[in-house]
Amino acid sequence: MASVGSVALILALIASVYSAIAHTAGGRRGTASAGARLSLVAVCGLVSVSTFILLFALITHNFRLEYVASYTSRSLPLPYLVSALWAGNDGSLLFWAWLLAVFAAIAVLPKRATGRELVPYASAIIMAVEAFFLILILATSNPFAELPAVPADGRGLNPLLENIGMILHPPALLAGYIGLTIPFAFAIAALIRQEGTDWLAPARTWVLLSWLFLGTGNIIGAWWAYVELGWGGYWAWDPVENAGLMPWLAATAFFHSIMMQRRRRMFKVWNLTLIVLAFNLAIFGTFLTRSGVLSSLHTFGESSMVPFFVTFLFVSFFGPMALLYLRRRGLKDETEVESLASREFSFQLNNLLLIGSVAVIFFGTVFPAISEAVRGVKIEVGRAFFNQVDGPVLLATLLLIGVCTLIGWRVSSTRELARKLLYALAAGAATAAVLFVFGIRQWYAVAAFAICAFVLFGVIYQWASENMARQRTRGEKGVRVFWELVRTNRPRYGGYLVHIAMVVMAIGVIGSSAFTTEKEAGLKPGQSITIDKYTLTYDTISMGDAGDKFVVRAAVSVVSGGKLIGVVTPEMYFHRSFEQPVTEVAIRSTPLEDLYVILAGWDRDGTAALKVVINPLVSWIWAGGGILISGGLIAFWPGRRKDPDSNGAA
Repeated sequence: MASVGSVALILALIASVYSAIAHTAGGRRGTASAGARLSLVAVCGLVSVSTFILLFALITHNFRLEYVASYTSRSLPLPYLVSALWAGNDGSLLFWAWLLAVFAAIAVLPKRATGRELVPYASAIIMAVEAFFLILILATSNPFAELPAVPADGRGLNPLLENIGMILHPPALLAGYIGLTIPFAFAIAALIRQEGTDWLAPARTWVLLSWLFLGTGNIIGAWWAYVELGWGGYWAWDPVENAGLMPWLAATAFFHSIMMQRRRRMFKVWNLTLIVLAFNLAIFGTFLTRSGVLSSLHTFGESSMVPFFVTFLFVSFFGPMALLYLRRRGLKDETEVESLASREFSFQLNNLLLIGSVAVIFFGTVFPAISEAVRGVKIEVGRAFFNQVDGPVLLATLLLIGVCTLIGWRVSSTRELARKLLYALAAGAATAAVLFVFGIRQWYAVAAFAICAFVLFGVIYQWASENMARQRTRGEKGVRVFWELVRTNRPRYGGYLVHIAMVVMAIGVIGSSAFTTEKEAGLKPGQSITIDKYTLTYDTISMGDAGDKFVVRAAVSVVSGGKLIGVVTPEMYFHRSFEQPVTEVAIRSTPLEDLYVILAGWDRDGTAALKVVINPLVSWIWAGGGILISGGLIAFWPGRRKDPDSNGAA
């Protein structure tokens, strides 16, 4: 079966090269030949065969394959056997190639009302990207390599990966990366054919889908780090974390600026640039995870694929930018920003802030590699840099969300805008005053919470105003008004939900960053530690084998306000095939704060080293993530309107 998988990959590579050539030839005629389309289907089928063969080998414990022996064992539950498909470099690249082939078939094969002339060139570009990844797999990372002798059992999955986050986070993030290939292909096809706006509809759909996948992947990844790694945080500005955030920010900028092109025929060059940037950031993220160029908990280690990725990134960025320069005369904006007090200007400023944030993150991420190349010393950029530099940029972007929601198209009425802003500013000022009364003196936290109140009030006020306007004009009442508004303009109100989600998540980030408290102590059974309103008493410690793990578990009673509120059981365990111990954190979560208890170590006399952290408002981050995903799904869900952005909000 392994040989069949390898042969299928070779045939898929041949078919993808043929498909790219045939579609390019068809692009000159404006239509693809039957052979070109058939070869694209063949690529999808052949890569699917290889993927399912590897998946079957993982599930059936075919340890003759080196990949299966490296990432699975007989004791591994079925969901983690499936997740092993993307647990290693070789398998994740095959998953990349398979998902791209599936996305290609979904994107280019159905008949479409507009943009038919772009399909051949777009298909050629997608197949060229597919060919690159197939070459990469066959040359450096073939998952069907066999061992000379078959072991009795495999090494198993890294214990840190035995979490539901492993089942959800990597495929979501990879789907987000891969999905950006489709709008990139249609954008380049439009440049080649010098088409105007036909590429915008498929680009918007696929960028929104990718944005949704990336957002979901990043949120799940943050939650996974919080519950599994035992350091008390959820975002460390790790290079691979940054790599997942940057294309999401670029895609967010694209959503705001695409409306300018669809409504006002503005930002044509800028939109194409954003698509090229988002796609290359996705490839950069894929490269970063696999290259070993930068140290990260999430990377697969050093590999021989660095020259392949560097060459591809050079071609995929500078090639389209050169073509964009050649076509610049045909891409002049038809209108200009008429007023600083307009939504057009606020969207333009929003784009600059988002891309400025991307630039800061990118510089901070690659700086260690640059410093090593220039000075021979790898200088790491820590969390403090990103928090101090990028934090204010993202907060300013959040503030602009509130302004943008309240402001109108073209030139807004100064009196009307001033009235709306005054109400929102009053909400922010009232929030700051209440926080001050309750004893909060950190000025940056007070200011940040005030901004959150300003934005939240602005979004709710605007939504309520539109609700009341519909009641007056249509005579509808109650919940019906709300649902009819959402149904008739899903992108607009899905966008409002996303804006609310950003505020909710920001509240969680601010609270957990500004007010976290922690305490460490070595306790004997019966001794206690007090932190804030909690008293934790260390009761007992137990040890024993649990399958292929040796588990150490502490029982800790938690008292608050003189009452026992529960017993938490932080753990530490050791896997038989991995030296590194794994921490299982005990978390008691409420809407206001998390009590986060870590077993840091123990002695033979029963003494346990406990670390206790109180993280305020962390649950707001996960709640905001749920709202963000819901808003994205509403915006993505197809509606009846021909032009959903005609009155839309990003």
